[in-house]
Amino acid sequence: MKTTTIELHPQFLFDEDGKPKSVLLDYKVYQELLEILEDFGCEEIIQSRLKEPDEEYLEA
Repeated sequence: MKTTTIELHPQFLFDEDGKPKSVLLDYKVYQELLEILEDFGCEEIIQSRLKEPDEEYLEA
């Protein structure tokens, strides 16, 4: 089984005040989502979007 790791920009992990956000997914749900993304060849698109910072995050 192919494993895909998606790296997240810090805005998805931390609030404006620096406190960590809850980003936990059930492992089974996570695996199913990744398999769907892989089936449609979307993992590279999602990966690139998650690495781009939000304009709102940059202004903070």
